[in-house]
Amino acid sequence: MTLHDEGPLVVKIGGGALDGTTPDAALMEALAGLIARETRQVVIVHGGGSVVDAHIRKVGLEPMRRDGIRITPREHIGEVVAVLAGRINKAVVGGLRRAGAPGVGLCLADAGFETEIDTSLGFDAGRVGTVTGGDALALRVLLDAGLAPVICSIGIDAEGEALNVNADTAAAGVACALGASEMLLLTDVAGILDASDETIDEIDVEGIDELIATGVVRNGMVPKARAGAQAASMIGAPVTIASWRDPESLRILCEGGRTGTRVVCGAARRCTPEARLV
Repeated sequence: MTLHDEGPLVVKIGGGALDGTTPDAALMEALAGLIARETRQVVIVHGGGSVVDAHIRKVGLEPMRRDGIRITPREHIGEVVAVLAGRINKAVVGGLRRAGAPGVGLCLADAGFETEIDTSLGFDAGRVGTVTGGDALALRVLLDAGLAPVICSIGIDAEGEALNVNADTAAAGVACALGASEMLLLTDVAGILDASDETIDEIDVEGIDELIATGVVRNGMVPKARAGAQAASMIGAPVTIASWRDPESLRILCEGGRTGTRVVCGAARRCTPEARLV
């Protein structure tokens, strides 16, 4: 896979990379090096599910998930916001700055993205949202100033109340609004696995649908695979799912190498900043 130079790169980080008191230092160094290349603009979107789980339990609540989606009752949302928009977001910005990159922390709402309750899940997930639009003006201003936006997946609905958006889905929404030429999903696994638990080198959107339908892709990998498929379809460019545990992957990708699973969509269309995501 060769990274394109004509548009921004959206990088989503999560999983074990954010489990400690500070983000994985090697990953921060790799991201800072990618930003410092100045051959393209970089936007980072982060999750932090395991940190949220630990905090939720600490305050006497019980984390809940269904089909890989965090159930977020109203009594949970304030705690989720505190962890994602506060602790983790500032830790990632701090990690990038220690590595020499000019990170700027935002949430989806700060960055100008519209979100609403996600009604497509087939069950009531509480204060779980989805990105429905956004003009990305704030991100473009920051990028043009040479800064690297670091976005947490907290949105605000039309009533001014917070929503928890799956970070993989949020990254796809950001990539769409920016017209990104590439998206990189860094997760705890090396890529999408086939029925023999081997990493799939390249797959199209229809192939992902089949793997989900047959149960080969399951649990927490479902939203990652779907986010990759959605982004590839919407931005008209490849989406690579790879492991954060090997920051060398970033160098390999930048030098035209191949790592992880590349998701492609031959019939993809590039969306405009005004387009609604479906």
